[in-house]
Amino acid sequence: QIHPVESGGGLTQAGGSVRLSCAAPAPGNPFKRSTIGWHRRAPGKQREWLASITSGGDTTYADSVKGRFAITRDNDVNLAYLQMNSLKPEDTAVYYCEVTRSGVGFWGQGTQVTVSS
Repeated sequence: QIHPVESGGGLTQAGGSVRLSCAAPAPGNPFKRSTIGWHRRAPGKQREWLASITSGGDTTYADSVKGRFAITRDNDVNLAYLQMNSLKPEDTAVYYCEVTRSGVGFWGQGTQVTVSS
C-alpha cells in the first residue's frame, strides 16, 4: 500500500505562486518506480487531470495548465512537487496526488488551494 500525503495548499492572490508537495512513504520504497500525477477538483466540477511524471522523469501536462504549472520529483527523498505559477481564481480547487505503481493508483486526501481575485 502507498499512502500519498499532499501539502502546501492555502490561500493566495491571483498572479501568485504555490508549490504543492506529495510525500509517498511505503514499505519497499516503490516511489522511485512509480508514476506521479496531479489532479484537482474545483467546486461543482469533475476531477481534472493536470500533470504526470514518469519514473524516468518524462512529463505531460493538460492544456489548461501547460506553461504555468510544473511537475517535478525528487526520488532521493520520495517527494513530488507541483509548482503553480500565475494562478487564477479558476485554479481554486482541491489538489490531489496520485501515485501509480504496477497499474494501481493510490490517492491522497488532497490539499485545498484558494486563489482570490
